[in-house]
Amino acid sequence: MRLDKYLKVSRLIKRRTVANEACDSGRVMINGKQAKASAEVKKGDIITVSFGNREVKVEVLDVQDTAKKDEAKELFRYL
Repeated sequence: MRLDKYLKVSRLIKRRTVANEACDSGRVMINGKQAKASAEVKKGDIITVSFGNREVKVEVLDVQDTAKKDEAKELFRYL
């Protein structure tokens, strides 16, 4: 699954366009490497997102095309 779509489905970022802009500006990393919005996300990846002066680091537990609000928390684990 594309990184921008995963960020939206998992609700780490609310909108896909915002996720896309975050990737383009270099604020999203997968496994320590800067990632484009089109990068593939798979189970076990470590995603780091920079929000201003705060950094969120998560491990991908599952990849799904859609998820309800309460199921979205099961897609990742905070590190």
